[in-house]
Amino acid sequence: MTNSVILPDLLKLTGAAVAPVESILEVAIARVKDTVSENGRVSGKLMEQHQTAAHGLSWLATYAQSLKQMQAWAEKLEGEGKFGEIEQIIHQIAFGEYLWQVYGGIPMSQGEIVRLQDLGLSQDETRGLMAPEVMTLCDKGNSQAARMRLVKLMQEQSANITVGQSGLDEELEMIREQFRRFAVDRVEPNAHEWHLKDELIPMEIIEELAEMGVFGLTIPEEYGGFGLSKASMVVVSEELSRGYIGVGSLGTRSEIAAELILCGGTEEQKQQWLPKLSSAEILPTAVFTEPNTGSDLGSLRTRAVKTEDGNWEVTGNKTWITHAARTQVMTLLARTNPDTTDHRGLSMFLAEKTPGTDENPFPTEGMTGGEIEVLGYRGMKEYELGFDGFKVKGENLLGGEEGKGFKQLMETFESARIQTAARAIGVAQSALDVGMQYGIDRKQFGKSLIHFPRVAGKLAMMAVEIMIARQLTYFSAWEKDHGHRCDLEAGMAKLLGARVAWAAADNALQIHGGNGFALEYSVSRILCDARILNIFEGAAEIQAQVIARRLLG
Repeated sequence: MTNSVILPDLLKLTGAAVAPVESILEVAIARVKDTVSENGRVSGKLMEQHQTAAHGLSWLATYAQSLKQMQAWAEKLEGEGKFGEIEQIIHQIAFGEYLWQVYGGIPMSQGEIVRLQDLGLSQDETRGLMAPEVMTLCDKGNSQAARMRLVKLMQEQSANITVGQSGLDEELEMIREQFRRFAVDRVEPNAHEWHLKDELIPMEIIEELAEMGVFGLTIPEEYGGFGLSKASMVVVSEELSRGYIGVGSLGTRSEIAAELILCGGTEEQKQQWLPKLSSAEILPTAVFTEPNTGSDLGSLRTRAVKTEDGNWEVTGNKTWITHAARTQVMTLLARTNPDTTDHRGLSMFLAEKTPGTDENPFPTEGMTGGEIEVLGYRGMKEYELGFDGFKVKGENLLGGEEGKGFKQLMETFESARIQTAARAIGVAQSALDVGMQYGIDRKQFGKSLIHFPRVAGKLAMMAVEIMIARQLTYFSAWEKDHGHRCDLEAGMAKLLGARVAWAAADNALQIHGGNGFALEYSVSRILCDARILNIFEGAAEIQAQVIARRLLG
């Protein structure tokens, strides 16, 4: 494909640019390790003291992995004869922009730019990035002409589900198409009203999703599920969240509960619970967080005491419990060993409850609750819960063993973060959809907004960063599906995806101007929904800390 905006030998250029970034990352890991080590071991105290360097290292590693996966995506498409003009421009802009950011500063958030110097690299050590291929891509990759051309192509190909080929196989694209149709027909026309009225997503939507297999997607067939891949879960989450994050998140509860039971449950628990989760006969909710603990799950205080009849009584408070009122089972984390003050005394329960009504949301004895009013992410509602002698059957201790709760929960983090990264892509794509449509429809100074370079530039960068986050997420799902440890990759996908979603929502609102600030426009909801992605399933700072710990060994 010859086009003036596409650089000659693009794949060779980008391929050659990956190694210098990986080399810089190796130097950065060594520098940060020196900074945060004491007597040859990484010190938690020093990591906290040098948090900017540690977290900056996580972002640098995320960029290195992103560029590597973009190159793999491009080479795969090239091999299949699908690396067309739109894909080439996305690839070129991605490298041009991310290489410049690696060299000049990576935004960890709006007001925090991390530079290689912050990681302990000298000016001389950063010269490794001055390879001719890197400099060519920095100088010419993300040009205004490339961005304008990309947006023109996006308008011409607006019927396509994704901007550029996803790189996934035909079966996954068929799944995507099915759920995109559902989102367009059943979710998008109603999502904004559910949000504005702060209503629960109607049960009929949940029933339709159950019929489509959403809740049993990755549960093995022997337990009543479909036994599909995490990659399929990613595609489904992406398209449903593009319709509305609340709908895209319905499956998350079942995914977490099923993963807990599959990884940590007894055979009897698997037989009893998984078929019911799969069919949505029962809806689960995750009950982990407490008012004063936040991300510090090891210091939970809710306690479960064993009674003479072999059952348990739970006392304590929980908060930020999503979809708590109308669910039938809680995956409940509580302290069973009162002599402990860390994660070692925690156990996981499958605590049964009676679903509530609007008038009486928590009818189960020993349990009370109240709604937390929130900016966005409203379709399932958030609650504070209080337990006072709440009864749990003895057989519902997960795995039948005490003290394993934290470990059992940790085993679900990979899937949860991959799924959250997918939700972020969906929200970002939703922002691009409404931003682009408004840019086409809205006329100013005699022409559509989309013809102004800075509006087109915003839309182009949304499309590019969505593809980068997408490839990182698909890679982490692939790793999970192939039985590889992928907490690092899943964390990176979630970290980047959340930032991309917020940037996309913010820019889409900016394109709307004053109208974006009006509640009647759906972009106001998308902005509120995007904001939570940097907080739940591990706040961005916690995520960066976890990645840094892994990188530093």
